[in-house]
Amino acid sequence: MSEETKRIIEIEGVKIEVDLRTARRIEELKIGSRVRVLTKDYGGHKVSTGVIIGFEQFKKLPTLIVATVNPNSYSTDNPMQIVHYNADSKDTEIVGAADDDFEFDGDLVERQFDRLERKHEAELQKARDQRAWFRQHFGQIAKNIEPVEAE
Repeated sequence: MSEETKRIIEIEGVKIEVDLRTARRIEELKIGSRVRVLTKDYGGHKVSTGVIIGFEQFKKLPTLIVATVNPNSYSTDNPMQIVHYNADSKDTEIVGAADDDFEFDGDLVERQFDRLERKHEAELQKARDQRAWFRQHFGQIAKNIEPVEAE
């Protein structure tokens, strides 16, 4: 090993000679760290912006919990997803994000949440209407149901 390709580092009092040609970069990630998440989907791969929100220190499978947003998604699904990342995760990679790599359109994500909220409010109203209809028409014959008097 030449002087240009080696470095001596000390870890807890132990000095180690590292060959920089084969050394790997180790990122220090912690709760609150900004990350980029690469996942495989039906059309190939997508990159999402995320923040580490938790770490579960399971004995057999320690797991990072990452909240991601993908403002470029036109899906009607929730714009925020939770990724559980561990040694068994397939088709997923996580890397630390540089500040200039972390920017995204927050207004677009807010509009996606607004659309999701309206969708769920409509579904909730539909369920309430169906319950009222059920009580009105079936309340007289169903056990333990208070019938609703017709207006």
